[in-house]
Amino acid sequence: MTTALSVLALLIALAALGMQLQARRRPVADPADVSDLPEDALGLRHEVAALRAEAASTLKNLAVVRYDAFGAGSTGGGGHLSWSLAVLDDHGDGIVLTSIHGRSEARTYAKAITGWSSEQPLSPEEAESVAQAKR
Repeated sequence: MTTALSVLALLIALAALGMQLQARRRPVADPADVSDLPEDALGLRHEVAALRAEAASTLKNLAVVRYDAFGAGSTGGGGHLSWSLAVLDDHGDGIVLTSIHGRSEARTYAKAITGWSSEQPLSPEEAESVAQAKR
């Protein structure tokens, strides 16, 4: 039951993140319509620069760290069922989602990341997922 709630919380967080990104995107033009294309090379350079700047804000830096939150041989759970997922853009802005899996329950946490760091303390596994996403 708790695992299902963790998965549901993860799906809701990802859906909210998707809606946020979708709201920031501009509508896609029809590829057959060339009326709004610049005719000079300088205009094309500006368009390419704008596209690169837009691409830098997409959430494309991902890393997952799996671990046993309660240590090997403990009675709290077992296996590498806990995980931390960093989802960040090129500026280091995004989110870290963490699910701690125990024998009788699972808990899910989300922490905002800005500039590759967080105002909230990060666990070693969360910090590792951010570091891996930065590479």
